[in-house]
Amino acid sequence: MKRIINGKRYDTDTAEELYSYSYSNPGDFHYFRETLYRKRTGEFFLYGVGGPASKYAQAVDTNSWSGGERLMPITYEAAQQWAEKYLTGDEYEEIFGEVAEDDSRTTLSISLPTATAELLKRMAGASGESMSAIIDRLIREA
Repeated sequence: MKRIINGKRYDTDTAEELYSYSYSNPGDFHYFRETLYRKRTGEFFLYGVGGPASKYAQAVDTNSWSGGERLMPITYEAAQQWAEKYLTGDEYEEIFGEVAEDDSRTTLSISLPTATAELLKRMAGASGESMSAIIDRLIREA
């Protein structure tokens, strides 16, 4: 799905699909599925689809509803809240970085060139370090 919202393009085909959460089963009126996406710019959005009794329902006539879909830009903080609600701790930290138990860390949202981001991911995979740890080490060494 592609939408232009407030002059910005949101496209599920070009954004990075991060994780999905679904409630119930397709065919159930209450069924819904939400997928968290991240654009190349670092912006987040949700794409949701659901049945006629879900939050994605659409009115088709007086007192008549059908399933529907929606694409919603969300803030970094809203993406964190969604992830806290629906993802495991490991999945959350994969997106937002390692979370300290003593609140001694600060979460930042940065935008990197695609090639740099891919290199960072490869470095993390090869070294076993988190992306946050690699950036922290590189800055401290500079």
